[in-house]
Amino acid sequence: MSASIPRANAFYCCCFACVHAVCDGQGCPVAMLLSEGQMSDYKGAALMIDVLPPARQLLADKGYDADWFRRALAARGITACIPSKSNRKEPVEHDRILYRQRHKIENMFGRLKDWRRIHTRYDRCTHTFMSAICIAETIIF
Repeated sequence: MSASIPRANAFYCCCFACVHAVCDGQGCPVAMLLSEGQMSDYKGAALMIDVLPPARQLLADKGYDADWFRRALAARGITACIPSKSNRKEPVEHDRILYRQRHKIENMFGRLKDWRRIHTRYDRCTHTFMSAICIAETIIF
């Protein structure tokens, strides 16, 4: 496997605070969702499954490990590269070499957190906070 994944081949899912993001193979955001702070990652994935662009692979962290999510990805022809949660009775194998590419979405969140307004969440209203995220994303990427 090459060190770099082309834009259309893989997508990454991740959650920071209450922002769920889908990024392309280069770590550029494609879709973002702002949810409640208590909402689990896989429930955020349920809201974003319909906006997933066509891809061959999807890399996500353990929070997205759910059987229904894996089945939904398989129905779309997307290979899931999601490590199993520690409490799963039957662990599901994942490609550890491919999973190393997930740092790209973490880097994207790191660049977002460079913006003090987003990092400390000054905005009380969700629409204002999401607007600040969109402005930052536009300038960064």
